[in-house]
Amino acid sequence: MMKIQRVSSKWAKTNAILLNPTLSNYIPDTRKYNFSTLVQMLAVHATVYVKPDRGTYGSGVMRAEQRVVSLAPSIQADGSEDHKAVRKEEKTMYILRYNKTAQIFASPQELHEAILGRTQGKFYLIQKGIDLLRHHDRPFDLRVLAQKTPVGIWETTGMLGRVAAAQKIVTNYHNGGRILQVNTLFKEHMNPSESSTAIQQLKQLGVQIAGQLELSYPGIKEIGLDVALDQHHDMWLLEVNTLPSIIVFKLFPDKSIYRKIHRYAVAYGRVKKSESTLSSRRKAL
Repeated sequence: MMKIQRVSSKWAKTNAILLNPTLSNYIPDTRKYNFSTLVQMLAVHATVYVKPDRGTYGSGVMRAEQRVVSLAPSIQADGSEDHKAVRKEEKTMYILRYNKTAQIFASPQELHEAILGRTQGKFYLIQKGIDLLRHHDRPFDLRVLAQKTPVGIWETTGMLGRVAAAQKIVTNYHNGGRILQVNTLFKEHMNPSESSTAIQQLKQLGVQIAGQLELSYPGIKEIGLDVALDQHHDMWLLEVNTLPSIIVFKLFPDKSIYRKIHRYAVAYGRVKKSESTLSSRRKAL
């Protein structure tokens, strides 16, 4: 059986998708990280994510923000306010967040130095920050799983929502995020018809992104899309994983979802058919 192709570089996968003009609309502004892209992108987007080109589970991800704060008007030495001269002073601050930490800097140079201290010379990307929809005031994004069927066509076989843990900047399950069903999350933001339209669009997106990536990487058999919905309900593709977690779909009450995912994974060789029975047999021995 042909080996399943895995592509670890986020930059390579992004560029493969950008070749398709329709699908490129789903990709937030993403560039190679350096000082000038940091300054330019903060000026345009105010919030950006800085993430390693290679890496999983949200590790190494940082969020940088540019915020303008108003300081109180200055009072004259004699205590009277000169109303003509009173002006609110505005100051720009730069904030860096990672894990549950926040650091504040007075200049983009200091922010950049702090980022470099954490990137350790590795290749990092910088991406426009999306103002995510929230569930009980915590941001969430979606994981959409697409797999090759036993007859070799792409199908979206699973989707779930990931709600960030308190004060965390990433939603990943491994970072304490909660897994919820997509329609549960959509209920708070959409009527049933909008929700079913969005779910159809996500299913379609899974198949389209898989087909596009396959043009550059013909050996891929499964992908996990990380999709964000912003306040206007526009969809953004944050990144694509070519070794997606499938076990997480076991958590849902509807067991038929995981059964199909597992069956397809057996067909293209990710898991052995007897894996689950073998492991339980081993435990019994």
